[in-house]
Order: sequence, then C-alpha cells, then structure tokens
Amino acid sequence: MKLTTIHLISLIITLALTMLPGIIEARKIKSADDYNVGGRSSGAGMVAGAIIGTIVGGAATIGTAQMGFKIGLAAWWFTLGSGIALIIMALFYARPLRTSGLTTISEYLVLNYGKNAGPVASISSAAGIFFSIVASTLTTLHLIAPLFGVSYFTAAIIMVVIVMGFVVFGGLKGSGLSGIFKLFLIFASIFVGGFLAYNQMGALTGMHAHFEPKAFSLFGNGFESAMYSLASMIIGVISTQTYVQALFSAKDSKTAMSGCLAAAIVVIPVGLPSVVIGMYMRQFYPTINPIEALPMFLLTQLPEWLGGVGIAALLLSSVGSCGGLALGIGTMMSRDIFKALLHVEDSKKLLWINRACVLLATVLAIIFVFHNLDSLVLDWNYLSMALRGSGVFLPLTFAIFVPGRVAPKIGFFAMLVGVFVALTYKFFVPTAGNTLFPSLEISGVILLAGLIFGLLKK
Repeated sequence: MKLTTIHLISLIITLALTMLPGIIEARKIKSADDYNVGGRSSGAGMVAGAIIGTIVGGAATIGTAQMGFKIGLAAWWFTLGSGIALIIMALFYARPLRTSGLTTISEYLVLNYGKNAGPVASISSAAGIFFSIVASTLTTLHLIAPLFGVSYFTAAIIMVVIVMGFVVFGGLKGSGLSGIFKLFLIFASIFVGGFLAYNQMGALTGMHAHFEPKAFSLFGNGFESAMYSLASMIIGVISTQTYVQALFSAKDSKTAMSGCLAAAIVVIPVGLPSVVIGMYMRQFYPTINPIEALPMFLLTQLPEWLGGVGIAALLLSSVGSCGGLALGIGTMMSRDIFKALLHVEDSKKLLWINRACVLLATVLAIIFVFHNLDSLVLDWNYLSMALRGSGVFLPLTFAIFVPGRVAPKIGFFAMLVGVFVALTYKFFVPTAGNTLFPSLEISGVILLAGLIFGLLKK
C-alpha cells in the first residue's frame, strides 16, 4: 500500500478538519461535568454522534472487511448486532438512565446494590472496554505502519497524537462532533467503494459463481457463533459506559432516546459495504493479509482524492473509537474510584485525572497489541463485550425494570459471581466455547432468587 501525493494531501486536510472540533471544544471545558457529559445539554444529533464516533471504529470497518474476506456475510453481525443493541437501549434503557441524572453505570448500580457494587462494576467494565480499545488499536497500527512506511512504534506515537486531538482535550462533545463528521466520510468513501466492488464482481450472479453458498448466510460461520455474536453485542453495548455516557449527556430523556435510535439506523448498514469489499479482495487478491483488504481497496480502486478521504475515514474510525472508549474508562476511574473511594472533590483535579486516564488506557492498549499483532480484530471485540456484560448487564437490567426488588447484598453477590465465572470458567471447562453465557446463567439465577425472595418477603 502506497500513498500518492494526492492521497496524502486529501488525508491531511480531512484529518485536520475533523480534529478541529475537539480542539475548539477543549477551550470551552471548565469542569469534569463539561468533559464527561457535555454539560448535559446535547441534542439528538450530538448524542448519536458520540455513539457513532465510538461504535463505528476499526472493528466495524477494517475488522468487518477482514472477517468478510474470511467468512463472508456472517461478518456483518458486528454492526448488525450493534444496531439491534442500540434499538433495545433506546426503547427500554434510555429514559430511566437519563432521568437518573447520574454520570456512570457504577453510580446507578450503587443506588440499587450499595457502595460495594461500584468498584466491581467499574473494574469489570473498564477491563471489558480495554479489550475493545485493543481491537481498535490493532486496526490503527496495521493501517498507519504500512501506509506511511513507518515502524509500529512510530505508528503508535501518531495514534496517541490523534487521540489527544479527538478526546483527551475535547471530551464527549469533541468525540460527538468528530463522530458526525466521520459519518459523512464513511458514506462518501466506504459506501461508494462497496457499490463499486459489488458491481465489479458481477453483482449477486457473479458473486454466487465465485463463492460457496455459506458465504452469503448470516449463519455461515455456524448458528452458535452467530447467536454468540449477537448476544455479546447486545449485552456488551448496553453495559458499556461510553454509550450510556452519551445518553447521560442528552438534554432530556426524549432526546437520549432519539439520539440512540438515530445511531442504530446509521450503524446497522455500515458493515455491509465492508463485507462486500472484503469478499472482492478475496476474489481478486486472495494472497493479501486480510486486515489490509479495506485500506488496499480504497487506495487502488477509488479516485486518489476519494481514496485519501477513505483512508482518513478509516483512521478516524479506528482512533476515534479508541478515544471514545478510553473516555468511558477515564470517566469511571475519575468518578467511581478517585471521587467516590479516594474522595477527590476538586472538579479541575478530576478533569485532569480523567484526561490522564484516557491517555493511560490508550498507551496500555498499544503495549498489549505489540504482543498480539497477528490476532483477529473482532475476536477481541467479542471478548470485550462478554467481559463487560458478565458483571453489569443483568444487575443493571434488574435495577431498571424491578428497582428495589432485589436485596443489595444479593445484587452485589450476583455481580461478583458473574465476573468470577467470566474470568475462570475456561480454566474449569477448557472445552467451553465462551464464558458469556455461563456467567449470565449463574448471575441470572442468583438475581431471580433474590427477586423471588424479595417478593415473598413483602
């Protein structure tokens, strides 16, 4: 993959224009509340932008094309599942979460299950989110290094600089504005690329002549795999601080719901052109590294100016996702650990602690990726969704739909057991395909027992 002068000019201009909102917003931020939830004044567009800016990352674009190259249409489950999760979140979770007036998932759980629930929720969520940052970091380094002909170390430095421009200084509003701009770039490049790839393969007739039937099935990688992908996305998205944080930033609960639905409508189709491009590259360039399928297509098959815009969109997707997810970790660490446990009350100190945590999470993800450079992007994302959902999803759901019906000690115990099972189940059952379902089953049994006991007691 080689960048021409036109590619490079188009890329630099696009990146500069997209980073500008984050830099401008940084000048307006005076407190941790401004940074974390934009002063709770976001409209539906900004809520949607903050969600899209994070969820449409390297996994939704480069990672989906990588899997499309390998297995075909079943790679669509990542963005399809994300969209379904956002619809569920908008219809059932947005109103009670926004009405609470809180900032983190942990704070919501503390209200229902006591102060001990906070650290468990924060640590399990942060660990899960970290692996999503790893997935986006993996795509970012594999994109920057070959494009610019630099080492992975230099690519990592470039990535950190862009994350700082996006989120470290601009906070949630910087992430939201960049997300809206990024959306236009994706539709202008990747969707155009998908349409061209589809036609150049001879549409469905030509594709069916070249690929096996299972490549056109959502269940081509197996029914169990598909259901695990869908469940992990639904559970993981609803349990993720970054997306809930976008709802908390809305000016009211109706706006939170509208913004979440708008994000779902956009996210669902994003994976399809990436899948088609992955299949195109498998047909015509079967020997390439699958993770390079999408950027190589944009550079070789699109006009140079549009290819530069497309590469910028990929960089923005990958790095923006890293920054948005790291913002979720920073918010939890600053509010649930430093403020709640260590009693740091100064708003400016909390603001800088948050920024430092965002940067630290990004750097740690880079170090982790250096030891896993050849891994599959979506594998890390699905692990992430499972880990963050195991200790948060069911306790949060019970807290929202049957508030006060489960005793705090039982709710806390369910969280603790869920995380423990997610981390250790494969040690006891090495043949297990995943740890999400066992952890949910055991956590769910405990919560149901607590609910029944509470009802009988009353």
